[in-house]
Amino acid sequence: MKCPYCGFEEQKVLDSRPAREGEAIRRRRECVACSRRFTTFEEPERPRLFVVKRDGTREEFSRDKCLNSMLIACRKRGVGVDILRETVERIERDLFQEYEDEVTSQCIGDRVLQQLFAIDSVAYVRFASVYKEFETVGDFKQVIETMVQDPGVGRQALGVGESAL
Repeated sequence: MKCPYCGFEEQKVLDSRPAREGEAIRRRRECVACSRRFTTFEEPERPRLFVVKRDGTREEFSRDKCLNSMLIACRKRGVGVDILRETVERIERDLFQEYEDEVTSQCIGDRVLQQLFAIDSVAYVRFASVYKEFETVGDFKQVIETMVQDPGVGRQALGVGESAL
């Protein structure tokens, strides 16, 4: 592995510890040439999981794409990036356990919605508006009324308390 700063191939490991709920190892390294420190993560190579999109095309599942969509929904909402990273890792882990080769984009979107419902109600509505392709104010109104009338729908599977909304 090369140093991300100077490209030198020799480093010393300063610290190693479990990360991502034991799914990876976090290593703190120091470059022998430039003495700068950086962090690496080592994790087992996972089988590839393909997402079948609405139009029938397939692309490889991307943790970053999932995280970015949640970051957009949570923009200016005070939701920590660490919470969203953990959420994406949980979604990814569940998908790899339940699906072997392919998963629909609808399944992923539903999981993201379920998680956002527990994290932040405004982020949930923002994500839902794009994911469910809202076209009118009535679409927003319907989702909000459903949330108000039956706030336990998203929490039941997650075991989340009333304070989530």
